[in-house]
Amino acid sequence: MTAPSIRARVRAELTEEIKSVARRHLATDGANLSLRAVARELGLVSSALYRYFASRDELLTALIVDAYRALGDAAEAADATATDTDLRGRWLAVCHAVRQWALHHPAEYALIYGSPVPGYVAPADTTASAQRVVLTLGGILLDAARTGRLTPPPTSAPPPPVRADLARLIAQYPDAADQGGRAAGSHDALTEEQLARGLAGWSQLFGLVSFEIFGRLEQVVDQRELYFDHQMRLMADLAGLP
Repeated sequence: MTAPSIRARVRAELTEEIKSVARRHLATDGANLSLRAVARELGLVSSALYRYFASRDELLTALIVDAYRALGDAAEAADATATDTDLRGRWLAVCHAVRQWALHHPAEYALIYGSPVPGYVAPADTTASAQRVVLTLGGILLDAARTGRLTPPPTSAPPPPVRADLARLIAQYPDAADQGGRAAGSHDALTEEQLARGLAGWSQLFGLVSFEIFGRLEQVVDQRELYFDHQMRLMADLAGLP
């Protein structure tokens, strides 16, 4: 494999430096990024910066993809810390990893889960990275279903159009094994009803993290880590994890 040229290495390093400075600006200015301000901090003229990112939206997209990737890495790494059979332990590890990542990267969390940036439309290539947390949680449910350890769902069934959405999500898992290389089996072992309960936990996870990041728990809950853990255990109950 040929080593990258000096020019390519310099370009890659400067690209990362531009994104690093832009992340600092996110913390103070939100998503109202100014390429001119980023260039000024780097000691570059604006025209030089446009050789790396053609527009503010292109730079935002790079930051969004990086944030989703980092969050997905944290979730998947946390899942791997527990044994395959400790289904509830895996669920709680992933949930706590998401919260810790958000607390350590509040500006990046706000970029991907806060208010939409006016005038910005995320390209389709951000979708795959954005799905990694829900696919990790879904993989835990899938392993529980494959081993017969997922408790039966309540009698309330999702309406047919929602069932179609859930079936499409289930079909994203390979037949032989989920993306983490966990136990083999058919993805049909997980039903739409079971996944619907798991997705309720997923939405509660990000809802509660958002409440904490955006100050909605002020003067409401003081013991936030304990409260978060309690809520995620309730969601594990709802999902049917033993």
